[in-house]
Amino acid sequence: MIPQDDVLADEESIRAIVRRVVRELAPNQAVTEFTSELRLLDDLQYHSLALMELAFTLEDELELDPISEEQADRILTVGDVEAHVLTERRRKRQGDASSAVDEAVER
Repeated sequence: MIPQDDVLADEESIRAIVRRVVRELAPNQAVTEFTSELRLLDDLQYHSLALMELAFTLEDELELDPISEEQADRILTVGDVEAHVLTERRRKRQGDASSAVDEAVER
């Protein structure tokens, strides 16, 4: 089992990566105070093409599965992006762990 401090450190590093990517790709570069409450559309002026670029970039950098349209529709803020990425990484890590257990049992 991973120590709780390592999990928290990993989550903070993931949040930092997400914020960096969101900030770098944001059409509105004039935002000075970058918080999790910033709205992607209204505050950062993301449009559909920029949102697709954001999704593809995060999928590539963080090895995520493609996001569904339903999931994307629920993501409104930077904090929502962070939460989605953390949830997907946890889900993927749990899936990888159960696959390893299944393989061990089959042997």
